[in-house]
Amino acid sequence: MKIAMANDVVYQYASGDPAAVGGAERYQWLLARALAAHGWSVVVGVHAGLPRGERVSFDGVEFVGLGPGHFLVGVAKLFMAERPDWCFWFGSTHLLGPGVALGWVTGTRTLYGAQFDLDMNPRRALAGRPRLWPLYAFGLERSSRIVLQHRGQYADVPPRWRSKTYVIPGIVDLPDSWTPHAQRRPYVAWVGVLRQPKRPDLLIEIARQCSDVKFVVCGGASAHRSPQGYSERIIQELQRTPNIDYLGHVAPKRALEIMANAALLLSTSEAEGFPSVFVEAWAHGTPVVSLTIDPDQAIERYRLGMLAGDVTTAVRHIQSLVASPENRQAIADRTRLHVAKRHSHSVIAAEIQRALQRASAPVLQPLETEVRL
Repeated sequence: MKIAMANDVVYQYASGDPAAVGGAERYQWLLARALAAHGWSVVVGVHAGLPRGERVSFDGVEFVGLGPGHFLVGVAKLFMAERPDWCFWFGSTHLLGPGVALGWVTGTRTLYGAQFDLDMNPRRALAGRPRLWPLYAFGLERSSRIVLQHRGQYADVPPRWRSKTYVIPGIVDLPDSWTPHAQRRPYVAWVGVLRQPKRPDLLIEIARQCSDVKFVVCGGASAHRSPQGYSERIIQELQRTPNIDYLGHVAPKRALEIMANAALLLSTSEAEGFPSVFVEAWAHGTPVVSLTIDPDQAIERYRLGMLAGDVTTAVRHIQSLVASPENRQAIADRTRLHVAKRHSHSVIAAEIQRALQRASAPVLQPLETEVRL
């Protein structure tokens, strides 16, 4: 079976470009690798970074240069040249509708993956060009399969789409070795783009209330889903807070290293899908303290960190965990097991393959057996 996608940032991740940024694009790269290892033929179209017609391969995934020009023209050429069985679109975009229509021409079916929690609400999903939401809704209607990141997103799925909808969470590399908490420096990591839904303002408030705890913050400015100048004001406040070490945008490998050696990862987001930083932290044995985000209640249900609910409680959880490497180590043992059971390459690739091969999906497709920790 052959699957295609078109995304320049996926190529950046594959080629090790330190400028690569985006949890959605990293997810696509990891999924592409997993499907290739699972026996799929995977091809990714690239507009920038590869000359037209040039092909390179990373970990079994083929990348082909589409050349300059309109994105949809490149997609059409990709479909015509590669004749994939499936194409994978991830996240809300008005281009989904035309992309699905292009697939009809070559007999290519569409797999759509939700990213943000609003993605299944077409009227509210588009951050850019919101008036073109009917094109996006058309694409969802005509997609052959829809993949959600957690069951909370299922509430917005119209009944007529539910027979083609699956809940399959994020995918992550599980390292063979990881740093025990007794050997870690007791700092708190925060990793994410400085946009408003991530609520970096609450990070600053929490850090100021935990003045004896060091915070290491990774993330560059962004205008996406944010008022003009928002990121720049946040950066000024980060730099003014004595116990925050603000690093700006860092290469993906460096961000992983920071999470892998932290006492814990802090999430202040108010809206997400299934944050890739959660599973990346868990894979390295790093607990997560989250203000509001807990997809499928994984943090509380499997004891993978702490769900705070408010700033005061978050401060208390952070201070308690930073002071107790023994408690953090017990959580780390659970996070690693959870990732192996629910987020590994082999598990997710097999679930995607089953979803695409079935004639229709049950109302809520379970992912493997429930994990009891």
